[in-house]
Amino acid sequence: MKNILFAASECVPFIKTGGLADVAGSLPKYFDKERYDVRVVLPKYNCMYQKWKDMLEYVDHFYMNLAGQDRYVGILKCQYEGVQFYFIDNEHYFNGFAPYEGDPKWNIEKFAFFSKAVLSILPVIGFRPDLIHCHDWQTGLIPVYLDNFRYAGEYYRGIKTIMTIHNLKFQGV
Repeated sequence: MKNILFAASECVPFIKTGGLADVAGSLPKYFDKERYDVRVVLPKYNCMYQKWKDMLEYVDHFYMNLAGQDRYVGILKCQYEGVQFYFIDNEHYFNGFAPYEGDPKWNIEKFAFFSKAVLSILPVIGFRPDLIHCHDWQTGLIPVYLDNFRYAGEYYRGIKTIMTIHNLKFQGV
């Protein structure tokens, strides 16, 4: 069985601003479940509707270093339409009124945190993907961080990545 992790900044039905959410929310459920274990990881935004937040189950938490500071990384999960979803919680980064807001430098820091946290939660949730499917610029640092994580131990070696750009207009410029 192949393990695939979708990493995205938005995903239907939990949070949507555009087409990225449609793809990240619909594609995983159509993989052959006998051949692929496809899971999705997202930020846990404060702006998600309460009904979705109420479905989430606490998994664990830890602290991760980012730019010389220890940052809280909470992990929540839920099963929806046969797909396991994980949510990365950090109120400092994901407490806004919209997924993308404010100063572009803030969004860069927010998604640098998210990208590193995606890799950091893998041993905690007990899921080692063969492939991480990175969606749009918000997950663009995952392949970069993965090169550094590979030096930390055998766990991360052999994980492949692929990047999908959903709309060239929104490339994080």
